[in-house]
Amino acid sequence: MQAVPVTVDRKDPRFDTLKRGNNIRFPATDAEAAGRIVLCSDEAEVSAALQRIVASGIRPTIRSGGHCYEDFVANNPNGAIIDLSLHNRVDAPATGKPFRVASGARLGEVYQTLYKRYDVTLPAGTCYMVGAGGHISGGGYGLLARQRGLTVDWITAIDILTIDPHGKVIERHIDKAHDPDLFRACRGAGGGNFGIITNFYFDTLPASPQQVAEASVSFPWSSMTEEKFTRLLALYGDYWNGPGRTPETWGLSVVLTLGPSKHGAGNINIAAQYCDANGKASDLSILYDFFDRFAELIHPQPAGKSDESKAERYSVKLRPWLEATLAGSDSGGTVRAKYKSTYMKKPFVQAECHTLYKFLNSPNIDAHGFVLAVDGYGGATNNPDRVHDTAIAQRSSIMKLQWQCYWAEASEDAARLKFMDDFYTAMYTGPHVPHEYQGTPFGEHYEGCYMNYADADMLRYTHWPQLFYGAAGLYPQLQQVKYQYDANNIFHSSMSVRA
Repeated sequence: MQAVPVTVDRKDPRFDTLKRGNNIRFPATDAEAAGRIVLCSDEAEVSAALQRIVASGIRPTIRSGGHCYEDFVANNPNGAIIDLSLHNRVDAPATGKPFRVASGARLGEVYQTLYKRYDVTLPAGTCYMVGAGGHISGGGYGLLARQRGLTVDWITAIDILTIDPHGKVIERHIDKAHDPDLFRACRGAGGGNFGIITNFYFDTLPASPQQVAEASVSFPWSSMTEEKFTRLLALYGDYWNGPGRTPETWGLSVVLTLGPSKHGAGNINIAAQYCDANGKASDLSILYDFFDRFAELIHPQPAGKSDESKAERYSVKLRPWLEATLAGSDSGGTVRAKYKSTYMKKPFVQAECHTLYKFLNSPNIDAHGFVLAVDGYGGATNNPDRVHDTAIAQRSSIMKLQWQCYWAEASEDAARLKFMDDFYTAMYTGPHVPHEYQGTPFGEHYEGCYMNYADADMLRYTHWPQLFYGAAGLYPQLQQVKYQYDANNIFHSSMSVRA
């Protein structure tokens, strides 16, 4: 039976909905939109669709969940978007392995199926609606990453479609023994660079946790002087640079969320999730030790020192792991947005604290819609052995920053984009950044940026490949893979690997 995917063209009433992903800045104009969207349900349909598109001489772009942060997919003038969202199975053979995750599966589907059928999980992200294809191949991480590593660390094989120099689709099943260079490249740099990944395989996966403890504390902007703000960031960074490096703390996942002060209103928030190496949350001493470090900044000053008083003070709640994982994380809405990222190897320095306080608390700076999520990082993500067999070079960081800004109207685009660029550039300008890397997080304190949080602003710097792929020779290897498997540059964007 011939594979027949669903094709939605400009005449179809579904077109205006399906031409976009979650970031509705793209396509920027109707002229920049793709001419069709091809929705595929299995590998045969993807292969057939790709062959027809390449033979017709138009550009294919690939979408799994639609959460690409830049214009790599939606801006494709009269091209074709191959949409994998209907190719979404998650399964395993009767023998129990390998586990297979199709590229179009949403993370929420992955978590539920792996848990209910096999009692295992993948240490992936917190957004239910994100597609597995881009997330996993780009080195996705989440609340279990400090304890279990990155998604790419668990991949043992991949199904991928590449295009040979004559325009023929080649179906490949790759692993460390078959096309090993391509296999490594797809474990961290696979998103839209070399071909279409249709399936990921995992010989083993970590057991699902049974229970987690969630906790949080807030600090009001109304009493947040620059001195207190600097102290808060110092306490947070010092933890990840000290106790957070020890394996017994790797079950602790924390995010510090910074948003703008609204005329003294609003809060700075720290939220944590904890489970031990056995997937339980019976001993919460590590969780309490973390939050106790901020006691000097909590008002009124904490009185009791018992676990009961701490549980109340830090809003501790025990929940089944699956419930906690799926709660409030659908990320399904469409927004206008801009994102940036930073890998930090060391705690915040004074200049960074000053810049953050200035941009978030100044009445003369419009920071509306901005959120900075500062994730505690490290642990199992920093396994040095994975530097050599994956395409994630950043394996020494203690914190990972996601810069985010959201707004509603196209008329705000220029101002919001300028604000983000000015803020980020100011953060990494000064004596804490080497002269040749001014304006970017590179040098002694940093490990650059995360390609899953793509940021085309970085293209203005000649060292942008090193920001995303490190300075130890990974990018030249990726260029060789690109030349070997996509010599005609079929799969490309402004930030794709350049042969």
